[in-house]
Amino acid sequence: MKPQDLIAAFDTLAEAPDGVKRLRALVLQLAMRGRLVPQDPDDEPSGVLLDQARQDRARLIAEKFIRRRSAGEVQSNEQPFEIPPQWSWTRIWFAAHDLGQGKPKSRFSYVDVSAIDKERGVISGDVAILNPEEAPSRARKRVARGCVIYSTVRPYLRNIAVVDRDFDPPPVVSTAFSVLMPYPRISARYLYYYLRSPAFVNYVEAHQKGVAYPAINDGDFQLAPVPIPPSAEQKRIVARVDELMGLLDELEAARQAREATRTALRDSVLAALRDADTSEEVENAWERIAGRMDDLFTAPADVEPLRQTVLQLAVRGWLVPQDPDDEPACLLLERIAEEKARLVKEQSIRKSKPLPPVSKDEVPFEVPNGWVWTRFGTITNTRLGKMLDKAKNSGPMRPYLRNANLQWFKFLLEDLKQLRLEESELTECSVGVGDLLICEGGEPGRATVCDESVDGMVYQKALHRARPLCGISPWYLAYLLRCDTWSGRLAELFTGATIKHLTGRSLASYTVPLPPLAEQKRIVARVDQLMSLLDRLEQRLASKTTAHDTFAAAVVHHLDA
Repeated sequence: MKPQDLIAAFDTLAEAPDGVKRLRALVLQLAMRGRLVPQDPDDEPSGVLLDQARQDRARLIAEKFIRRRSAGEVQSNEQPFEIPPQWSWTRIWFAAHDLGQGKPKSRFSYVDVSAIDKERGVISGDVAILNPEEAPSRARKRVARGCVIYSTVRPYLRNIAVVDRDFDPPPVVSTAFSVLMPYPRISARYLYYYLRSPAFVNYVEAHQKGVAYPAINDGDFQLAPVPIPPSAEQKRIVARVDELMGLLDELEAARQAREATRTALRDSVLAALRDADTSEEVENAWERIAGRMDDLFTAPADVEPLRQTVLQLAVRGWLVPQDPDDEPACLLLERIAEEKARLVKEQSIRKSKPLPPVSKDEVPFEVPNGWVWTRFGTITNTRLGKMLDKAKNSGPMRPYLRNANLQWFKFLLEDLKQLRLEESELTECSVGVGDLLICEGGEPGRATVCDESVDGMVYQKALHRARPLCGISPWYLAYLLRCDTWSGRLAELFTGATIKHLTGRSLASYTVPLPPLAEQKRIVARVDQLMSLLDRLEQRLASKTTAHDTFAAAVVHHLDA
């Protein structure tokens, strides 16, 4: 691969998902294989400088500055790739040494992870000056200008740096770092780039230990294979990598600027849609969005804010026009009260305590003429499902619905559990078409509407079954719950400090903007239409993203071939 081939691919690949990240890895991968800059046959082979390093190491061991350790030559099965003839495989232990460690005995500069500029690989932040008695227990490893420090605890690539300046007083780092002082004519910056390369990351992943905080110990770290080019070529590699990384920084900054502009434009048109004062203004704003879909929405995640806006408009009465001939919702509430009284008299439902009317302080926004604010418990008959109790439950085994089977606006029925239930309990603990099922815990408020796929199935106590009265649309209520989950209004009803719950009492008190029945149907029809459109948009963007990602992977593979 020629360097110009890589440059030519930059603009295209930088626009792919994780494109810049892929290119950074590719640059380092090519650099460490000797394919980023040409070799010069007049360069002194790296074996010569490694011979000198061997002599320096022997002297340091004799002076008891470093410890002797057993580390054989790198075997062919340890070499992750082929390198040019003038290069040599060695181990980090043979390319660099540490500077020792011990509890500080005088004032010192404490370099921790917060001082590392992870993008540039240098120490640029504030460094604390501490007295010995202030030293953290792990502040023990000595460093100096010219060292490379590497955080051995994941994530590895965030805290690697070259110490490129002097500190007064002398610096110390935590034992969570490995410290490398390269031997003469081995570039610290070259080692830094190798530590960031895919080959070394793979080595660390294979040798890390621990579950909660995986890390590689110093012994395994120092035994890692490292390819060493001639000294002159190291300098050319570092210069070329610096140049390409700078170019990638510019591409990434340009993309981020374009993304910021696009996001600001998308937020602006969505705000215009949300702030529309009439249904006609909503239609006009929607047409402006529809005409610029490709400019405003480029990734599947971009669609979510538009879904939220659609539901917000729906429950505020701005998504469809009002019809003055519709029966007002206040009359609907009167019929619901009559229906409840009849059902109580027939002992079909239990009598509940009257809920207080919605006060002005509880109304988050004004609703159109013909709408009313009411409470969820006023317009539905709601109850929790069957308690799971193996000791007390009896009867035949029956599949039941639980939180995991209920997602927003759909059911997942691949993993149904079973419980014992008597025939006499079915009426109280089963669902029918049109019932609204709502999660009590897990993600409280998550809801969908019972269809034929779950008709007659039983449900457990982790779910509320809400039966809307007098023809109220369960889908309208489901969309309202989704909207208020996004806005955070529903969360105000949750109980529990760490594990949240939506209790029956809280759900009953939930304030609901109730449109006339006819308008509920128009709202649900319009929401369904728009959500289908957004589903198709999201699928198209996902396919486009996948195709772009596949193309980028193919190009990277070709460049690395």
